[in-house]
Amino acid sequence: MLRHSFKLGAFALAVGLGAASLAAPALAQEKLKVGFIYVGPVGDFGWSYQHDVGRKAIEAAFPGKVETTFIENVPEADSERSIEQLARTGHKLIFTTSFGYMEPTLKVAKKYPNVMFEHATGYKRDKNVATYSAKFHEGRYIIGKIAGKMSKTGTIGYVGSMPIPEVIAGINAFYLGAKSVNPTIKIKIAWVNAWFDPGKEGDAAKALMDQGADIITQHTDSPAPLQQAAARGNLAFGQASDMTAFGPKNILTSIIDDWNPYYIERTRAMLEGKWASQDVFDGIAKGKVKMGPYVNMPDDVKKIAMETEEGIRTGKIDPFTCPVIAQDGKAVECKDGKLNDGQIAGMNFYVQGIEGTVPK
Repeated sequence: MLRHSFKLGAFALAVGLGAASLAAPALAQEKLKVGFIYVGPVGDFGWSYQHDVGRKAIEAAFPGKVETTFIENVPEADSERSIEQLARTGHKLIFTTSFGYMEPTLKVAKKYPNVMFEHATGYKRDKNVATYSAKFHEGRYIIGKIAGKMSKTGTIGYVGSMPIPEVIAGINAFYLGAKSVNPTIKIKIAWVNAWFDPGKEGDAAKALMDQGADIITQHTDSPAPLQQAAARGNLAFGQASDMTAFGPKNILTSIIDDWNPYYIERTRAMLEGKWASQDVFDGIAKGKVKMGPYVNMPDDVKKIAMETEEGIRTGKIDPFTCPVIAQDGKAVECKDGKLNDGQIAGMNFYVQGIEGTVPK
């Protein structure tokens, strides 16, 4: 579905990057057309919803200067047509907001060298293609500590979307956080192979609870896992946005993605003719990853969560402080006492203590 808004208003593979800005300043009398491609509906209350909040922030920040468009529910395997539709209709800045849009974005960018593209969570760039992501694993380390302290069964559950490095790093960080406060904790993982599928997400949460997990977290986009946990009286976490409304008595906190500052910054760069390809990988310290309210937990657990969040913010705590031991028992190569951004952005293994194998 194509919608318009007419308000006045790391482990990166660089491909032929140039240092010079490519974008010419927008003419004073014309609006900059900015497009967004979403993998789910804007009403998912998670990933796509938060990106759309960022789109609206652009409109509010530049009244009379921008016109935004979004296309929602775009399957990754069929995204090239939608991306090209925006490029063909005069959009000069296009944000493609799902990992699987990487190759289609690069392909369309080759055909439209005067259009600037921003691909979320990818690692391939070009002269007119930038990449950006967030250190979601930082938030998952915090909620891992909460889960480790709050679990009564000693088993926690994780609803995974796609087995890509971003998701695997999140699972590892969640488990390491839990293990740091509860050395005997067990984790069960259920993969749904989808970003947004409330039915599969809910069924996965139920399956995890059937296996003894009394706390559920997710790297999927709908509130279904939280809702299923709440239906059984279990605890859970929100994903990408504050999901408190979907389980106010059962939610512990949410990891919140804040894309607003980045989208405003990159739109301003276009308007001023200063846009250039880059890769950005920020987290809690820069405010791209935020934590929702800490609720439904004792004060001592809340204190641990808040201290961990502040430690990550100041750099005193890192979820992947070395040694990091892989599932096969081997220590991961480490410099400067922690894994670097490239290692995290390319993570393809479980850490020691997690059962099962990473899906191929």
